[in-house]
Amino acid sequence: MSQTRVHHHAAITTTFLLLMGVAGGCSAQQPAPVTFKSKMSSETTSHPAVSVAKGLLGSPYRYGGDSPQRGFDCSGLIHYAFGQAGIQAPRTTQTLYQSTFTVEPEALREGDLLFFRIEGKISHVAIYVGGTTFLHAPSSGKKVSYASLDNPYWRDRLVKAGRLF
Repeated sequence: MSQTRVHHHAAITTTFLLLMGVAGGCSAQQPAPVTFKSKMSSETTSHPAVSVAKGLLGSPYRYGGDSPQRGFDCSGLIHYAFGQAGIQAPRTTQTLYQSTFTVEPEALREGDLLFFRIEGKISHVAIYVGGTTFLHAPSSGKKVSYASLDNPYWRDRLVKAGRLF
């Protein structure tokens, strides 16, 4: 599988740092950093899973959680939101990662998934809502909320943008 390298562009708020991975995951080889410039269409329509996820803002984080009653972990939020929208989605971050096909950031659409490498492994997933914004269940003690790729913490850990559909 080939990797695309794109040189760093002038700093703009829609610049993403993306590390390309092998689609099957489980590769011992670390992907090379790649920087992309995202262009958002002004003609975005609301993805049904995003609409569901927005309705879950403020829900508590709970490891292993995948319902409004129990709370959500990151992949549980994706699984639930897509399921409520009538779209079957895998339950874990790793199976979501393996089930999506890579999307170049300039082609991102609302409802695409963003995958992050934290502490050496791909362990966090979020749903893209437009611009540099995504919605996720961040971590213990926090709630389902918005975050931005303008934040260096998230931007530097982004490894893949993917689409289930």
